[in-house]
Amino acid sequence: MSEVVICDQPGSDRYVIEVEGARAGFLTYRLAPEKISFMHAEVEPSMEGRGIGSRLVAFALDDARRRGLAVLPLCPFVASYIHDHGEYRELVPEAVRGRFGL
Repeated sequence: MSEVVICDQPGSDRYVIEVEGARAGFLTYRLAPEKISFMHAEVEPSMEGRGIGSRLVAFALDDARRRGLAVLPLCPFVASYIHDHGEYRELVPEAVRGRFGL
């Protein structure tokens, strides 16, 4: 894949992914003490089907883990990603996993 850069933009409450210097997608969030709620992920239509969304979500989940944050996957794509990648399930508090199909 081309050059990919992913970063957190805390002033905008979003993670952004760029491919070859152009924005390819974003993931919005709400940060609270000790938890992060992932709200909405979007990938540019011309970039769909290339794993851009998955790379973005994995980056955000790894960042949440590094920061010791619990995750609320309110975005269906994030919930689906966690469902398919069980190594991230522990980030979602056990008491709410059923709400997200986890």
